[in-house]
Amino acid sequence: MTERKRSSRLLQGTVDLLILKALSSAPSHGYGISKWLRERSEGTLGLEDAALYQALHRLERKGSIQSEWGQSENNRRAKFYEITPLGRRRLVDETGQWRSYAEAVFRVLGTA
Repeated sequence: MTERKRSSRLLQGTVDLLILKALSSAPSHGYGISKWLRERSEGTLGLEDAALYQALHRLERKGSIQSEWGQSENNRRAKFYEITPLGRRRLVDETGQWRSYAEAVFRVLGTA
């Protein structure tokens, strides 16, 4: 299995959480979010454009983020996304749930 396919499988169900984390410090456009994720994961995690934008639209519909048109670093028109108070609460809640899940998986793996 290629590294890319492994990364995609890993991200299923966690994309929203990762996007909320990316936006927790500053608003960003889609490319910026994708770049942040690759950099923070040292190239291990990447998002296909379609998956990224589907997740952004889903988060916006749910009220976790909001968007506004603006200018990117290279003077292009871009949609910037910003986390909302509801999104911040969701980030805290889901981060706790993810940590509990990961700790349980590591406990199981450590018993082998």
